Parts: sequence; structure tokens; C-alpha cells
Amino acid sequence: MNDVHVVFGTGAIGLALIDELAGLGLSVRAVNRSGSAQVPHGVDVLGGDVSDGDFAVRAAAGAAVVYQCLNPAYHRWAEDFPPMQDGVIHAARAVDARLVSFENTNMYGNTRGTPITETTPTNPHTRKGKVRLAMAEQLRRLHDDGELAVTTARAADYLGPRGTTQSPFGDLVIGAAMARRPARVIGNPDLPHSYSYTVDAARTLAALGTREGVLGEVFHVPNAPALTTRQIIDLIADELGSPINVNVAPILLLRVMSLFNTTAREVNEMVYEFTQPFVVDGTKAESRLGIAPTPMTDSVAATVAWFRDRRHAG
Repeated sequence: MNDVHVVFGTGAIGLALIDELAGLGLSVRAVNRSGSAQVPHGVDVLGGDVSDGDFAVRAAAGAAVVYQCLNPAYHRWAEDFPPMQDGVIHAARAVDARLVSFENTNMYGNTRGTPITETTPTNPHTRKGKVRLAMAEQLRRLHDDGELAVTTARAADYLGPRGTTQSPFGDLVIGAAMARRPARVIGNPDLPHSYSYTVDAARTLAALGTREGVLGEVFHVPNAPALTTRQIIDLIADELGSPINVNVAPILLLRVMSLFNTTAREVNEMVYEFTQPFVVDGTKAESRLGIAPTPMTDSVAATVAWFRDRRHAG
């Protein structure tokens, strides 16, 4: 019988999900390119290219649920992301497993400060948003046609343990502050901005993988009430016990850098999220799944503690 929960991707979200599923006593397998990851005892890790359909099917053997938590290099989304999802789809169909997709909010585009709900129209204007929308529509069509059982969780920008290079508060804020350097942010740090806690994202994904009545639907990860980026940095400073200076990257400079730097180019097209209020509503998951968001003070404390542990271990 199929009873394994297979997590494709071992970034910050994938590893948090593996912890959550293992904590529920479920049989868990992790899949990434290297075949190595820090996972709980008893969790197998397989390495290979997920876009290789044959490998993906072998990795999903015995799966009741597969979770798509993959995240290729930011500047390689258009080239690498769709084939990776194709591999997961192929595997899920081959073993007759439920597919739980982890997504972000890029596909909604610029809502001009209006809070984003699951019914907000998708209108992406960025390259990454268009990639995300095409992938989401592929899954929706497969589900609607009865070819695949799909359910989806979408998160805002995130913070949490293991959130290093791809979290706005990772290496650029907490890591920098611990090295006694200024935090680096983009846009206006004094506007409200929703941030998803990695553990809350994992709880949402696990619920979608283990409950009935959720197929064919999209759920936003429940978020703590939106604070400003600067307010969250102040909470981080309180945890660290010292003030944090904040350097705001000039948007004009970012645009100039994007002409010759791939990372700056990818960040530049998402600046709109940080120049107006950016609030992601997760009340559907709160009410339907019974998941209350972790208070921001607790999320920050756990995140800083992880960074401290990493520093001591290194």
C-alpha cells in the first residue's frame, strides 16, 4: 500500500515540512539533487535530477502523497522550474499519489496594496510571476480533468530557521547583524508586509497532505498580522540584544545593477512588493484547517536561535 510522504526539495520549506511530517509519525522520504540533507532519524534522502521522469518515479515509489517544494536558482526559474514540476507530476501520476504544491504569491502581480486572498485575480507582470502562474494553471488543469489529485499552499516572503539567502531576514539581516554589519533591505521598510513563518508553511502543507476535503483548492499560509519590515528588524535586534543599523538599497542603484548582475535583476522585478503595503490573507487556512499563525515574536526568536546555533556549529 502507498503510505510514504515524499518531499521533493530540501530548502528551508522542504526541511521544515520533513520535520513536521516526521513529527506526526509518518513515513517520510526526501528528494534533492545531492542525496544529502540534515533530516530526522529514519528519513531517507535520495539524490538525482527530478526533471528526469524515470528518476522521479523511482523516488516516489510507494508514495501516498508527494510534495513539490522545489526552488531552482532565482535566475533559472524559466528554464529549470517547469521541467522539475513536470518530473514531480509524472511521478505522482505513475504512483497514483496526491500532489501538494508549494507556491508563492508572485502570480498575483501588483495588487497596489490591496490584501491578497485566494480569490484575488492572477495578473503577473514579472517573469517569475508568469512562470509561477503557468505552473499553477498546469496543475489546475490536471486536477480539473481528473488526471491528478492536487492541492496547493501559497506563502508570502518567508522567515524562519534555515532561511538564509532566500529570506529577506536571513543572511542580509540576521547574518549581517551577527557579524556587526548593517542590515540590507530594499524598498520602503516602513510599510506593512506579510511574512510567512517556515514552520507555519510546513504545518499548512502537512495538513493538505493528510486531510480530506482540500483537493482542488488553494490555501494561503496563515500569517501573523502584518508588521513593517523595520518593526521585524527591531524584534530581531531585541533578540540579539543590540540595535541594528538598516541600509536601504536605492531603487535606482538596483535597477542599474540589474543590467549586468543576474541576482540584482531578479530582485529588481520584485521591488513592487516593497514599495507599497503587501498583505497576504491566510484566514481561509486558519478557519478550514484550524492553523493559527505563530506570533511574530516567537517566529523571530526561533529564527535567531537557529542562526546562533549555526554560527556556534561553524
